[in-house]
Parts: sequence; C-alpha cells; structure tokens
Amino acid sequence: MSLDPRITRLPRAHEPDLGQEALTLTPWAEGDTARLIHGATGSSPYLASLLRKEADWLEAALDAPEAALDAALDGLPEDGDPASPLRQAKRRVALLAGLCDLGGIWPLDQVTGALTRLADRAVDLALRDAIGREIRRGKLPGATAEDIPQAAGMVVFAMGKMGAGELNYSSDIDLICLFDESRFERDDYHEARAAFIRATRRMTATLSDLTGEGYVFRTDLRLRPDPAVTPVCMAMEGAERYYESLGRAWERAAWIKARPCAGDLEAGARFQEVLRPFVWRKHLDFAAIKDAHDMRLRYREAKGLSGPITLPGHNMKLGRGGIREIEFFTQTRQIIAGGRDPDLRVRGTVPGLAVLAEKGWVPGDVAETLTGHYRFHREIEHRMQMVQDAQTHALPVNEEGFHRLAAMTGRDLRELKADLSARLEEVHALTEGFFAPEARAEAQVPDMLEDSPLVARWTSYPALRSQRAVEIFTRLRPEILSRLARAARPEEALQAFDGFLAGLPAGVQLFSLFDANPQLVDLLVDIVSTSPDLARHLARHASVFDAVIGGDFFAPWPGVAALRADLAETLAREADYERQLDMARRWAKEWHFRAGVHLLRGLTDPEEAAQHYADLAEAVLAALLPVVQQEFAAKHGAAPGRGAVVLGMGSLGAGRLHARSDLDLIVIYDPAGVEASEGRRPLPARTYYARLTQALITAMTAPMAEGRLYEVDMRLRPSGNQGPVATSLTAFTEYQRGEAWVWEHLALTRARVVAGPADLAADVEALRHDLLGSPPPRDRVLAELAQMRARIAAARGAGDPWDPKLGRGRMQDIELVAQAGALLSGQAPRRTARGLAAAARSGWLDRAGADHLASTHRLLWSLQIGARLIADGALDPEDLGAGGCAFLTRLAGIDSPDALRLRIAEMADKSAAIIDAALPAPETRNAETPRPES
Repeated sequence: MSLDPRITRLPRAHEPDLGQEALTLTPWAEGDTARLIHGATGSSPYLASLLRKEADWLEAALDAPEAALDAALDGLPEDGDPASPLRQAKRRVALLAGLCDLGGIWPLDQVTGALTRLADRAVDLALRDAIGREIRRGKLPGATAEDIPQAAGMVVFAMGKMGAGELNYSSDIDLICLFDESRFERDDYHEARAAFIRATRRMTATLSDLTGEGYVFRTDLRLRPDPAVTPVCMAMEGAERYYESLGRAWERAAWIKARPCAGDLEAGARFQEVLRPFVWRKHLDFAAIKDAHDMRLRYREAKGLSGPITLPGHNMKLGRGGIREIEFFTQTRQIIAGGRDPDLRVRGTVPGLAVLAEKGWVPGDVAETLTGHYRFHREIEHRMQMVQDAQTHALPVNEEGFHRLAAMTGRDLRELKADLSARLEEVHALTEGFFAPEARAEAQVPDMLEDSPLVARWTSYPALRSQRAVEIFTRLRPEILSRLARAARPEEALQAFDGFLAGLPAGVQLFSLFDANPQLVDLLVDIVSTSPDLARHLARHASVFDAVIGGDFFAPWPGVAALRADLAETLAREADYERQLDMARRWAKEWHFRAGVHLLRGLTDPEEAAQHYADLAEAVLAALLPVVQQEFAAKHGAAPGRGAVVLGMGSLGAGRLHARSDLDLIVIYDPAGVEASEGRRPLPARTYYARLTQALITAMTAPMAEGRLYEVDMRLRPSGNQGPVATSLTAFTEYQRGEAWVWEHLALTRARVVAGPADLAADVEALRHDLLGSPPPRDRVLAELAQMRARIAAARGAGDPWDPKLGRGRMQDIELVAQAGALLSGQAPRRTARGLAAAARSGWLDRAGADHLASTHRLLWSLQIGARLIADGALDPEDLGAGGCAFLTRLAGIDSPDALRLRIAEMADKSAAIIDAALPAPETRNAETPRPES
C-alpha cells in the first residue's frame, strides 16, 4: 500500500546530497514518499543517520505506519537485558515519527503519543530488568519473581510532557520514583530502600547511557521532593509528608500531568489519590495566578529570556509567547478551579484548553487560538530538534539555520518568519494579560473613609498578617473604599466591612479571588451594606464566594431534581464518609448563599426564595440519606424490609423555608416482616432504624470543618420526645388512627415525603390522604383550635411588634387557621393560602376574611424571610442600619420602617379579629398544647 495519499506536506532538502544518499538506500521509494525521504534526510542529518541503519525496516513500516509502531513496541522482549532492543526500537520509532510528522501523515498528538508510548515501554522494561536483578540476588526482602511485573511495590511516575502524553521529538523524560513502604516489615525497610535505589539507578542507566547503539531517553529524576538531599527512590510516606508540609506551587502544577507509567500502578493510583488535596484545593485558588506569574519571571530571568521578542535565538519553549506560556496559562486555570470541578483535571494542554472553554473558564475563541499556536510551536520545536537530535528549543541564530528550518517546514522563509513573529506576539498578548493585568485606575476615596481609625487598624487583623496578603489587599483597598463610599450610609457600610475583615482568619486566597474578579467587590459591598450580621457570617464562610465565579451563579434556579442529582454526583466523587459529609456542607453553603444573594439583589421575591430554600433542604436530605445508609450498612447490613422515608413537616413540608430554618422531620420505616438485618453486626429492625435515624441526624447536624448542614427537630413524631426516634409504618398508622391529637392531624396537613424509596413514599402519602380524607367534626376542630390559640397567647404574651411569626394575627396564628381549613376540607392542601381558601369554601371563614389573612401572611412572610437572611435573633430596625431597613421595606413593598411597622400592626390586628370571630370562645380546660412548627 502506498503512503502517498496520506502525505499532506513535503519538506525540502536543505542539503540535497544527503537526501540523494538516502534515496540510494531506499530504491523502493517513489512519488511523494521518495520526495518526503529526500526532503527529510536532506534537512536532518539525524534522520539521515537513522535511515542508514533502518532502511530495510522502513520499507514495510511506511506501508502501515501504525502497525509498524505497534510491532516495534510490542515485539520488545520481556526477558534479558533490554538495553540493545530498546535502542533499536528508539531508532525505528524516531525515524518513523519524524517522517510521519514532516509529511503531515500523523497530527501532532499522534506524533507525541507515539514517542510517549515508546517512553512508557522503555521505562517499564528497564524497571523490570533492574528489579528482577535485585530479586534474583535476594536483595528485596520477601520478593519473588512473581513480584517483578509490579516492581515489588515500586512505582515510576511519568511527569511533565511524558505524563501528559506530549513528549517532544528529542525530549528527556522526567520521572519520580517511589516505593510502597507498607509492603515491608520495619526491620526490612532499609534493605528494601537500598535495593530500590540501586534499581532506579540501573533503570536510569539502561535508558540514558550513550553506547555504540545510541541512547533511549535522557532521564531526569530531579522533580522528586527536595532532590538535593533525598534518594532517587523515596518511600511514599516520606513523599506524602513532604508535599503536605513543604510542597510548593510549581510541584502542584507538576502533579497535574503526572501518571504512574511503570511498576505497581495500583499503588501509584493510591498515592495520587492521597496527594489529591495537595494538587486540587477544595476552594477556587486564584492565589495560583501570582504563583505561576512568579515562576514565569524566574524562568525568564534564569535563562536570560526577559527581553522583547526577536526571532534569532528566541526560545520557543521558555521565551515570551512560547510553549511554556500556553502551558502555564492552561495549568493555572486548571489549578484555580480543578478542586471544584473534576472535569478540569486533564493532563494534556490541548485537552485542558478544550475543557476550560467548555466550562466557561476561557473564552472559546481564546482557547481555539492558543490551541492552534500551541500545535504550531510544538511542530517548529520538533523540526529544530530533528536536525541533530538535540534537546534544543531555540530558533536558529543565523540565516543558514532559518533556511534549514524553512526547508523542513516546506515554507517560504519570509512567510515563516512573519508567521512565527505574529504567533509569538499573539500568545504573549493573550497570556500576559492574565498573569500580569494592566494596573487598574486608582479609585477616588473620600477623606472621611481614608482617614477613618477603622481603616488604620486593618493591618493588625489576622487576614493581613502575611506580606503577600498585605500586597494584594493594598491593590484592592482603594477600590473597596471607593465602593463603600457609594453606599447609602458610607460610615455604616465601612463599619460592617470592618466586621467582615476582622473576622477573616486568613486573606491571601480571598483577596486573590477579589483581585482577579473585581465584580465580587460590588457583591461584598452590597452584602455588608445590607447586613453586618451577614458580613460576619461570610467572614467565617468566605469560600462561598467561589460559587459566584462558576458562570451560572445568577442563572435561574434549577429546581429540586437537578439539585438532588448534582449533590449525589458530587458525593459520589468521594469515597471517604467524612469527606462526603464535608463536601455536602460545602455544596449546601454555596447554594444557600446563592439563594440569599438572589433574594438580596431582587432576582427572586419572598415566595420564590422560600421555595428555593426548601428545595435545597430537600435535595440535601434526598442525596445524603443513601450515603448514610451505605455507611451504616457496611457495619450492620442492608436495611431490613422496604427501608425508610423521611417525612418533612412544618415549613419544609409546605415548601417554605428561610435562611435559618431548622428542619422538622419524622422517619417512617417498613420492616415488611423482616426481624433483623444481616451484616457483620446485625440489629433488630426497630433498633436498626432507630440508629440509622440517629446517624442521619448526626450527618445533618454535626459541626465539622465545613460547619453543619441544618438543625433537626424530631419532636413532631408520634408521642414526641417520649416516642421512638423512628416509627414503623404500622405503628404510625395505628397511632394516627387511634391516638393522635387534633394538633397532630393539623401538622399532618403539611407533611411531605422528602427522601427515601419511591414505593414506600407513595404508601406514606396515600396513608396521609386517607387519614385526612375523613376529617373530625368541625366543632371539635375549631374548639381545639381556639384552646390552642389561648394557650399560646398565655405562654408567649402579646409578642414583639417586629416579630412576624408570634403574636395574635401573625404568621403562626394564621397558619393554624389555614391548617384547620385544610384538615376540615378533607383534601389536605399544604400551602397556607390554599388552606385559607378551603376554610372559606367550607363556610366557617368568609372569603374577604380569608383574603385578608392570606395578604397578612404574605406581608409577614416577606419580613420573616428577609429578616432571617440579614439578622440572627430579634428584629430591631435600629440595629439593622439603613441598608438592612431598605432591604426589608423593599421586600414588603412599603416606603419606610415606620410605615411598615404600622402596616403590620393594622393587618395583624384585623387578622386577629377575623380569627376571633371565626372561632368559638375558648373554654377554661386543659387543652392540647401544640409545639409550634418552624
């Protein structure tokens, strides 16, 4: 089969005599294949030397290059000294890859992939040989011949371009060698360590020693931890300790591309999993930009590459606009966001740019442009290296060299130079703006803020104790003060920001985030101007700002199904239970923050925000319950019977939560006749579900590194605190039919299954409809309701005038009436407005009265959800400041706090009168005392 149809470009012979000599060795070549051989060898003395040795092999290889590559690698012997066979394989692969590259037969990724495959195979065979020698000499304690394929616990990591599958034509290979010390007894450790060090040195010699047959790969082991003082092969435990305590930014970047390529690959994968928190930080890491920029500057200064772009001698790898600029640009963005998004954790530069564009971290046109330039740069680099198999990255320093380079590319010299200059300049322009953006115009700061004693004390705060934090904050300070000055009451806003800054435990990461994303300063000022309390909360949980950068923070709310799926996917990425719980907390905090900001900025109204908070709580319960069950089942076996469901009560059941709501829950299980679980430590069904419920409560409420999820209240279960923490379906049914008080049936009107198996959930919902489908006599319900109101009024008093929930004619009072309406309707709607409408249809509440109660409830809910977002504790406009008051009056649709207070009092008084008129006078007797729901 002819190669001609696959050839897309042809090099010219810079030295025609060399090319002609090659053609005499390949009389079988004709057409474009002959022209390819003539041009390639006539411009590359190195390719000409390879062809002299491998001309006979090349004839068949060019008929099917891919099959020839496979044969060259797969045919290498597994036994015996691999030095000579590997050098022959190197000659053949280098010749084949060079011709396929110059002729455009293989694209860049296939060329670099072929070279990387050779390196992987070479390292594997060299390591097997070296380890085998140690085992046969009895120098590796307890190891036998069967341990050779896994190198008796040693693993070689391919770093850099080899790790990413991107080896260049004359590349050296960067390796890190580690061994799993846990495979050896303590007394054998030092002997094993010495054997692995000898094996590493022998492997390196096999690969890099220059013999009469050449070399395989130059090998560099200096990327290991602290190479000046550590052995060439280290214990994994020691490497882990180093990275955890002393690892530097460039080492994080290096491990992005790392992969185990030889030896014990499973041990290598485990080590990388241990190293994951070091490489991929759980929060957005914009501090990495400064780290990467400093590395770039150090490279340039060390190599003398800081000058302007001039082609002669310009370094295509490290110079301005070069390959390293594109790699740093890509890797830094991966480091910034890869901890949050595993999809960004790809090794290659081109795949990295593609996924960054797909995820919105790099504009699509920028990624496409840099990808094109990266491929061009790499091909130019290959041609420079092919000339003499030199590890060079510098463009020629004279015209003769440029003529040779132009010949290898098959292009006109003037056109090539113009293309090179344009590409280098464009890469530099695109990347330099990211690493070293132009200085922002100095913001104007009023003297009253600039000279404030609050500002003067900022440098004493914990967030500004490092020089780097001070340096970043110094750039941010004028912009922050300028935006605070534009708040309605600048001095109040400054004081609130001071509280935020004082509460920050550290500053570099957050200040770097603001420095790279100035729009976040606007959001922060909005928040602190509205609520000092929320500002203090953010200081303790500043990581929630990461969510704003994701691109869809201000998009419409996705709904409970999408939230549940997203959290389930997030938790599935973690194998460790405690990490899963922390991950759930971080995820929930970010979505909680998003719901609050949407309400704060007017993107949602109080009714929508109530649903969003409820969606979030339901998603957390639905996604977390299976995780808790799996962890519990590992010890006690699978759940006996049909499993358990979580019944959301109160506001959760009604789908109306605010920022500080706790969750009223009941757990109902159905053992379906199964008496006990089957596991390592089986439990009776009742005990099993009680402990499972406690485990779920702990998972929700335990304070961890990322805080807690929710407070949970189980007191609405049958018999309250005296009853079992989980209730069987049979017991729940019997209790509700025979023992439940009226207030418990009122509470059931808002109950809703929020987590658990669908079939059991359907049965519980059917039971709820059945129970509420035959309501008690109206007189009894209304009499009990009157008694409950009297007891609550006696216990709570008149209430605070700013309390939207407690007091006559306020939210709790109206919700009890709505629940009575729902219960007496026989249909049990969950929402307050629908319950009030049902009461009007039943005739015991007139339509005008029901409408007024609904309007009052909407007004009070607007105050409730707004107040709980910006303040913790009793609401007092005097403490809120201008921003907080403006927020609450906007939600309520009323001009001022004074007007809002009057409106609340008027509407609540009228609501109380409407309820009084609808209910009988309370009797003097012991009535049921309900627990107010959340």
